[in-house]
Amino acid sequence: MVVLHYTEMPDADAALERLTDPESKVSAHYLISEAGEVIRLVEEDKRAWHAGVSFWRGHRDVNSASIGIELDHPGHALGYREFSDAQFEALVPLLARIVDRYEIPRANVVGHSDVAPARKIDPGELFPWDRLAEYKLCLARPDKLEAGDPFDNDASFYLALERFGYDVTEGHKAVEAFQRRWRPEKIDGEVDGQVRAILFRLLLDRDRGRAR
Repeated sequence: MVVLHYTEMPDADAALERLTDPESKVSAHYLISEAGEVIRLVEEDKRAWHAGVSFWRGHRDVNSASIGIELDHPGHALGYREFSDAQFEALVPLLARIVDRYEIPRANVVGHSDVAPARKIDPGELFPWDRLAEYKLCLARPDKLEAGDPFDNDASFYLALERFGYDVTEGHKAVEAFQRRWRPEKIDGEVDGQVRAILFRLLLDRDRGRAR
């Protein structure tokens, strides 16, 4: 897996200081500054403490199965804004090499909010997943929803959401995380027809082998 984060720190220097401080008990394999500088902090074959308590597709120890990339960014707490082009352009080749080297499925390139929906909201609704998908480095948002909505009730939707990969222990937060990734223009934690149709399309694509 690859997990993308934002630092939610004033600048890259502050983030670097925290990520290299043993007392902070947090680390990541890479930090990418807003100017596009890539800094390797932990060897890829070593465990980094970036995901915390997390879950994805049955794995409850995401740190042991993932590479963490921190994006220098103020986050929601310090003035949420678009991610810089220089940072994105530095992320693409780094991520492409990692995905190729470890044969990581596109479905396993995720945000911190995907693996820890009850606690985290990064990298957030402004992260350009659509641009990343153009490079085939993550799943694209489904644009054809003609298959409709097969879920009879919210319970069946939550079961399907868990099947796709999310921890649904806190259902409302899980839906928010799903929306933040797949329908960022409206994040309210409510299970509506569009959200159900998007999830159904994602599951169909996966079952048909189109979501690797």
